[in-house]
Amino acid sequence: MESRSLGAEGQSWRRLGEGSGAVPGRKNVKKMLKEILDERKKIEGRHESIDFFDVLIEEVKEDNPSMTENTALNFLFSLLFGSFDSTSSGITAMLKFLTDNPEALKADLNSKITWEEYKSMKFTSHVIHEALRLASITPMMFREAVEDDIAEPAGGASKDFMPFGGGLRLCVGAHFAKLQMAVFVHCLVTKYSWKAIRGGRMVLSPGLRFPEGFHIQLFPKD
Repeated sequence: MESRSLGAEGQSWRRLGEGSGAVPGRKNVKKMLKEILDERKKIEGRHESIDFFDVLIEEVKEDNPSMTENTALNFLFSLLFGSFDSTSSGITAMLKFLTDNPEALKADLNSKITWEEYKSMKFTSHVIHEALRLASITPMMFREAVEDDIAEPAGGASKDFMPFGGGLRLCVGAHFAKLQMAVFVHCLVTKYSWKAIRGGRMVLSPGLRFPEGFHIQLFPKD
């Protein structure tokens, strides 16, 4: 995985970088990551506990490394960006669709989420997949509508759409992202009711964005 600048003048990617400060922001983050990487490389020996930085440093130091230091920095940046921006956008889209379709809200107020409970949450899984089908969080996941795009019932077309890719291009954080979304919606639905205040308009430019945000008011359940 390596991120490269397209540098396409006049395109959405370029406008996004110039208008929102994304390009300078990327440079600042990569500079920070480079400083951390350089500090870690000065440390001799192996830590008692290692993290992803250490794994990449060991790989870069190999006689025949599979990636350059710049590729490692791009990889770290992509993980930071992908694990935050895509998940938050997906959760916001899911919340917007649940607000517009309250009949989809089903909850056992006394249920506690465990790993076994999570694996059995089929309806929640369908809700997540349907939200990601209607509002794809992946800029490069193009779709072609064969008919008017309408919400599917649980277990419908959403199970056939692959928002995280597939095969060798499957997103490495797919399961973690779905776990985050499931835990969020479980805690929200079982503990709160809510109403929309303002915002909620979605645009793709090039990724999923909420220009006015999506503001809600929470009401704790008894």
